[in-house]
Amino acid sequence: MSMGFIIGPLIVFLVFVAPLWLILHYRSKRHIAQGLSGEEASKLQSLVERADQMQQRIITLEKILDAEAPHWRQQS
Repeated sequence: MSMGFIIGPLIVFLVFVAPLWLILHYRSKRHIAQGLSGEEASKLQSLVERADQMQQRIITLEKILDAEAPHWRQQS
């Protein structure tokens, strides 16, 4: 009787769960290996451009603060 409790779930796992698990695993590996799609690459480029713009704004704000309040960096 105790072997039936082990063999039943094991068969279900090997027949249904394991193949599905392997298919999904290798599908995700293949997707990762293909790299970025065109849409993803354009979104990434857009984010890089926005980050550069924000960096320039921060530099400009720091220059303004340096001119108007020279000791602002020491206060934080």
